[in-house]
Amino acid sequence: MKKVLLASACLFALAAPASAADLAARPYTKAPIAPAAAVYNWTGFYLGIVGGGAWENASGDPKMKGGFVGGTAGYNWQAGNVVFGIEADGSWADVSASATALGITVSSKTDALGTVRGRIGWAVNNVLFYGTGGYAWIDNKVSVSALGVTVSDSKFHSGWTVGAGVEAFFAPQWSVKGEYLYRSLGGETYFSGLGAPVTTGTLNFHTVQVGVNYHFGAPVVAKY
Repeated sequence: MKKVLLASACLFALAAPASAADLAARPYTKAPIAPAAAVYNWTGFYLGIVGGGAWENASGDPKMKGGFVGGTAGYNWQAGNVVFGIEADGSWADVSASATALGITVSSKTDALGTVRGRIGWAVNNVLFYGTGGYAWIDNKVSVSALGVTVSDSKFHSGWTVGAGVEAFFAPQWSVKGEYLYRSLGGETYFSGLGAPVTTGTLNFHTVQVGVNYHFGAPVVAKY
């Protein structure tokens, strides 16, 4: 019996150091940390460029149509998923139409256009769906040509606009947007100083535009 106990004690004494050495040699590994998720905050000031196409909403021909390119400035406030904003844009334009009859050509050309609008939308992290509306304007010129002589008159038309769009961040401070606007501009009287006034009706335009904006500040917040 003494021999059995002695043998058992020897085996335990030999095994204990081996187990301790095995535990000491085993490396300690930390649990992996999940990568930070990017959370976008839409609040802040931004500047951008915008361009697109416009065509007149009229029943007959010729209809004014063409393109434009310009700049944008705006500011957003975010509360939860709701984003409020104000935005202004102005563009150089070439939107025109002309008609000729009995040797007389009459043309109308919009040289510039712009808006000042409110925006309200719903943000899904880096994507914003929004509606927009406000003030719209155009600078338009009407020309009459006959027998090699051309007379022109320019007028500033004011009105309103309404539309919708979607905007998305594609980099920490850069976003791209696409939007549709319906613009309705009041009529004006041309050539009143020549004694042959011509009064236009309301000018209505459909416009589709895309833009790229740079957002100042730090719109991306890391969230673990």
